[in-house]
Amino acid sequence: MPHHTSRIRFPAMCGLALVALQTPALASDAISKKAGCAVCHSVDKRGLGPSYQEIAAKYKGDAKAPALLAERVRKGSKGVWGAVPMTPTPPDRLSDAELKAVVDWILKR
Repeated sequence: MPHHTSRIRFPAMCGLALVALQTPALASDAISKKAGCAVCHSVDKRGLGPSYQEIAAKYKGDAKAPALLAERVRKGSKGVWGAVPMTPTPPDRLSDAELKAVVDWILKR
Protein backbone atom coordinates (compact mmCIF):
# COMPACT_ATOMS: atom_id res chain seq x y z
CA MET A 1 0.00 0.00 0.00
CA PRO A 2 2.74 2.61 0.74
CA HIS A 3 4.15 1.96 -2.71
CA HIS A 4 0.77 2.83 -4.24
CA THR A 5 0.60 6.08 -2.22
CA SER A 6 4.02 7.18 -3.45
CA ARG A 7 2.92 6.61 -7.05
CA ILE A 8 -0.07 8.89 -6.51
CA ARG A 9 1.94 11.66 -4.88
CA PHE A 10 4.86 11.57 -7.31
CA PRO A 11 2.94 12.87 -10.37
CA ALA A 12 1.39 15.59 -8.22
CA MET A 13 4.84 16.67 -7.04
CA CYS A 14 6.11 16.72 -10.64
CA GLY A 15 3.19 18.93 -11.64
CA LEU A 16 3.97 21.38 -8.85
CA ALA A 17 7.62 21.48 -9.88
CA LEU A 18 6.62 22.21 -13.47
CA VAL A 19 4.38 25.09 -12.38
CA ALA A 20 7.15 26.47 -10.15
CA LEU A 21 9.57 26.42 -13.09
CA GLN A 22 7.12 28.21 -15.39
CA THR A 23 5.81 30.77 -12.93
CA PRO A 24 8.79 33.21 -12.93
CA ALA A 25 8.70 33.57 -16.72
CA LEU A 26 4.93 33.92 -16.83
CA ALA A 27 5.02 36.38 -13.97
CA SER A 28 7.78 38.45 -15.59
CA ASP A 29 5.90 38.61 -18.87
CA ALA A 30 2.77 39.75 -17.03
CA ILE A 31 4.77 42.30 -15.02
CA SER A 32 6.32 43.76 -18.19
CA LYS A 33 2.85 44.15 -19.70
CA LYS A 34 1.45 45.71 -16.51
CA ALA A 35 4.31 48.21 -16.42
CA GLY A 36 3.65 49.28 -20.01
CA CYS A 37 6.77 47.74 -21.58
CA ALA A 38 4.65 45.90 -24.17
CA VAL A 39 3.68 49.22 -25.74
CA CYS A 40 7.15 49.37 -27.32
CA HIS A 41 8.66 45.90 -26.81
CA SER A 42 7.75 42.28 -27.50
CA VAL A 43 9.59 39.02 -27.04
CA ASP A 44 10.59 38.44 -30.65
CA LYS A 45 9.55 41.40 -32.82
CA ARG A 46 10.93 44.92 -32.99
CA GLY A 47 8.36 47.63 -32.29
CA LEU A 48 9.09 51.18 -31.25
CA GLY A 49 11.88 49.58 -29.25
CA PRO A 50 13.97 46.44 -29.64
CA SER A 51 12.58 42.99 -28.94
CA TYR A 52 13.57 41.30 -25.71
CA GLN A 53 15.51 38.77 -27.81
CA GLU A 54 17.53 41.60 -29.42
CA ILE A 55 18.29 43.06 -26.01
CA ALA A 56 19.39 39.67 -24.67
CA ALA A 57 21.63 39.08 -27.70
CA LYS A 58 23.27 42.49 -27.41
CA TYR A 59 24.11 42.07 -23.73
CA LYS A 60 24.84 38.32 -23.68
CA GLY A 61 27.73 37.60 -21.33
CA ASP A 62 27.94 41.19 -20.06
CA ALA A 63 28.06 41.04 -16.26
CA LYS A 64 27.13 44.74 -16.06
CA ALA A 65 23.98 44.31 -18.17
CA PRO A 66 21.45 43.75 -15.35
CA ALA A 67 22.41 46.99 -13.58
CA LEU A 68 22.68 48.92 -16.85
CA LEU A 69 19.29 47.79 -18.12
CA ALA A 70 17.63 48.40 -14.75
CA GLU A 71 19.00 51.95 -14.77
CA ARG A 72 17.76 52.55 -18.32
CA VAL A 73 14.31 51.24 -17.46
CA ARG A 74 14.12 53.33 -14.30
CA LYS A 75 15.58 56.57 -15.72
CA GLY A 76 14.79 56.19 -19.41
CA SER A 77 17.31 56.42 -22.22
CA LYS A 78 17.79 57.74 -25.72
CA GLY A 79 20.01 56.98 -28.66
CA VAL A 80 20.79 53.42 -27.56
CA TRP A 81 18.54 51.63 -30.07
CA GLY A 82 17.68 54.47 -32.40
CA ALA A 83 16.00 57.84 -32.38
CA VAL A 84 12.95 56.94 -30.26
CA PRO A 85 13.70 57.62 -26.57
CA MET A 86 12.63 55.19 -23.88
CA THR A 87 10.57 56.87 -21.20
CA PRO A 88 11.39 56.30 -17.52
CA THR A 89 9.44 53.68 -15.59
CA PRO A 90 8.86 54.90 -12.02
CA PRO A 91 8.67 52.58 -8.98
CA ASP A 92 4.90 53.06 -8.69
CA ARG A 93 4.53 51.25 -12.05
CA LEU A 94 7.33 48.73 -11.53
CA SER A 95 8.78 47.97 -8.10
CA ASP A 96 12.50 47.33 -7.68
CA ALA A 97 11.82 43.60 -7.20
CA GLU A 98 9.64 43.50 -10.32
CA LEU A 99 12.27 45.43 -12.27
CA LYS A 100 14.95 42.92 -11.30
CA ALA A 101 12.71 39.98 -12.25
CA VAL A 102 11.86 41.49 -15.64
CA VAL A 103 15.48 42.39 -16.48
CA ASP A 104 16.62 38.87 -15.52
CA TRP A 105 13.81 37.39 -17.64
CA ILE A 106 14.74 39.56 -20.65
CA LEU A 107 18.41 38.64 -20.42
CA LYS A 108 17.49 34.93 -20.49
CA ARG A 109 15.67 35.21 -23.85
